[in-house]
Amino acid sequence: MTTLPKPRQPELKTSLPGPKTAAIMARDAQHLSTSYMRPYPFVPDHGEGVWLTDVDGNTMLDFFAGIAVSTTGHAHPHVVRAVQEQITKFTHVCLTDYPQEITTSLAERMVKHVEKPGEKWRVFFGNSGAEAVEAAVKLARNHTGRSHIISTIGSFHGRTYGAITLTGSKTKYKRGFGPLLPNVSHVPYPNPFRPPLGSTPETCGQAVLDHIEGLFQTVIPADEVAAIIIEPMQGEGGYIVPPADFLPGLRALCDRHGIMLIFDEVQAGMGRTGKMYSFQHSDVQPDIITVAKGIASGMPISAMLASESVMTWPVGSHGSTYGGNPVAAAAAHATLDLLEGVVKHPGCGDSLMHNAAQVGEFIMAELKAMQTEFPFLGDVRGAGMFIGLEFVKPDGSPDGQLRDAASMAMFERGLLNLDCGEAVIRISPPLILTREEAATGLEIMRDALRALK
Repeated sequence: MTTLPKPRQPELKTSLPGPKTAAIMARDAQHLSTSYMRPYPFVPDHGEGVWLTDVDGNTMLDFFAGIAVSTTGHAHPHVVRAVQEQITKFTHVCLTDYPQEITTSLAERMVKHVEKPGEKWRVFFGNSGAEAVEAAVKLARNHTGRSHIISTIGSFHGRTYGAITLTGSKTKYKRGFGPLLPNVSHVPYPNPFRPPLGSTPETCGQAVLDHIEGLFQTVIPADEVAAIIIEPMQGEGGYIVPPADFLPGLRALCDRHGIMLIFDEVQAGMGRTGKMYSFQHSDVQPDIITVAKGIASGMPISAMLASESVMTWPVGSHGSTYGGNPVAAAAAHATLDLLEGVVKHPGCGDSLMHNAAQVGEFIMAELKAMQTEFPFLGDVRGAGMFIGLEFVKPDGSPDGQLRDAASMAMFERGLLNLDCGEAVIRISPPLILTREEAATGLEIMRDALRALK
């Protein structure tokens, strides 16, 4: 009888933190900015696929991918080869001044995923999600000649001045940094699990649309609004999926009033939800899209995409010294190869997008089954490998304290994870995660949750 090999498991060789980790963290605390958060005592040394090993030799299963960044996992050979090849050619020229084939072809690949017949799109490259958001706001204001921007409560758009003004998730991001960008308002995000404005799960999308129209009648002149920026699936606010009627209704509202619709796909985009962009689970087409994080498997690059009819700002009006760096662009090409299925990753089907959909469906089903055993799991939601697990008290209110305890219990058992929202653990692993590896992570989660009962 053939004995099947046991699936790989986390390997903890020391207590957490180990001695080398503790020493580095002590130095880190002495010399790095006090603004950095250090929720878990983990100092990475090297990684392979969905596994990450710290400086003490403790190997963890990665269920958060550096906040949805490491699309192809750690040290993917196809990405490594692409970076190595490009870095032997040239590392920087400045795309603002000199065109480069590698970024031209990258733009051509990216717009193919959003262009529709008779519609042409263009790309501006930056370094981070915040830069892409800043560019989107500047473009919307320049194109419309209007100044007001509407964002949502619970949103996260970055930490630069414009981006942090738009962010609506935590006051700590803004406290002490004012004055911020003028002419910005926030409206509720339609969360079916916690419906705003006295609505229901079925009516919360329309309730938010009615609320915006009400603001246009009472507070904000609609003809002064340049854009509404929104995450089609909200990230830091709790991995929230809005009701199906919301994005089409928002598109119609923007069309009625001549407002640009900006979709922030920085966290949910690049194949994570099983489609290239999370908005593509609907038939809605935005005017502007911002992407970063998962676009290049950890190399710093971002993009702001806009239809040609919108990207009308003049020559020299916006630029970036490092934006569209050729080494990062090479990593983005390699990442797209795997997302599109031009290059196949073993055990991941036709493409990493396909794998995200299939394995994500398995994770969702298993987590929903866990709700029977663990009543404090109030909601399991998401799409693909963009999944939120909300912890609740017996009265149904968010239980952030229990969430924190669960998160640490998972970490102590060898599962890297990260929280979001008031009481949510996000599940955003590398898209190369196999069903077998997902099952290992789920068993760790189950064991950690049982310890909390």
